[in-house]
Amino acid sequence: MAGNWTFFTNHAHVLFCISQDPDIRLREVALKVGITERATQRIVFELEDSGYLRHERQGRRNHYELNLRAPLRHPLEEHVTVGDLIAQLRAQLAET
Repeated sequence: MAGNWTFFTNHAHVLFCISQDPDIRLREVALKVGITERATQRIVFELEDSGYLRHERQGRRNHYELNLRAPLRHPLEEHVTVGDLIAQLRAQLAET
């Protein structure tokens, strides 16, 4: 039985959505990831609190900036940065 799991966490999905569009609304991120807007807000707060992301208010919207030099958290991947991961995902998507 395969189940409905994926290889990436919701945190990774949110980070990738924001990397594709730094001006994206969290409502749009939630729809793309398939989680609630409230869960998306919590994830963004956790990513900011951990130094992976920051936001700046621009008028009525937020503009997000990723810390591409931040290392991934798990000991197996701590030698890989957020920038490495995003670049690899973008390269793979460009090939399809």
